[in-house]
Amino acid sequence: MKILIINGPNLNLLGLREPEIYGNKNYASLCALIDKTCQALGIDHEIFQSNHEGVIVDKIQDAYGKFDGIVINPAAYTHTSVAILDALKAVSIPTVEVHISDINSRDEFRKHSYISLAAQKTVMGLGFDGYKVAIEYLYGFLK
Repeated sequence: MKILIINGPNLNLLGLREPEIYGNKNYASLCALIDKTCQALGIDHEIFQSNHEGVIVDKIQDAYGKFDGIVINPAAYTHTSVAILDALKAVSIPTVEVHISDINSRDEFRKHSYISLAAQKTVMGLGFDGYKVAIEYLYGFLK
């Protein structure tokens, strides 16, 4: 089993960016948690981060035929990107959407997720542990 973990804009600034919302742990800590979770389940994985919408679309398209599942935190693109939604629909790879914060308890504009229209599940508000829940769910879904 091989999964792709995609992180969107500004997640590379974890630890610096709004710690009252996202916590004090940095992006390397998130990647370490993802690595540990996947290794424990025997999942081959790749972690990818970009601040650019088109690059994320390209990565999703490139995943076709190479990955069994996708975990995606599209960050701000959650609320704006029909392009990412269309890419996920086009490749039809089982997808779990994840958010560090609870987007439904934040700004009104954050309550709408285009990505959820293509995701089997959305995990939010669990901090970094949300990635663990998303990976474990995807593992069970794919097995």
